[in-house]
Amino acid sequence: MTSSFEVLGEPMRRRILDLLRVRPRLVGELTEALGLSQPGTSKHLKVLREAGLVTVRPDAQRRWYELRTEPLVEMDAWLAPYRLLWEHHLDLLESHLDAMPDEPAAPDPDRKDPP
Repeated sequence: MTSSFEVLGEPMRRRILDLLRVRPRLVGELTEALGLSQPGTSKHLKVLREAGLVTVRPDAQRRWYELRTEPLVEMDAWLAPYRLLWEHHLDLLESHLDAMPDEPAAPDPDRKDPP
């Protein structure tokens, strides 16, 4: 089974999720928005569906695709400690920059002052 991270490593699949985040969409709408062929779009949707990131709802001859947020919540929970690590490092950088003395900016030698 492919992980959600592997599935979302493909930029076009992330773009599909971005579109589905707004609202459910038909395959044709996704195809047009992505600039892909219908078979190409369907291939990406199949991978997303198998990973549990989207669901499909048949409506006569049409297929509506919808985002499933549960796998994304799991990914977010896994990423949380890493996000905290970065926040800590950014806080340290901010403290360091705040402690630096304010120095006037050096003049730009390429700048031409107006006459």
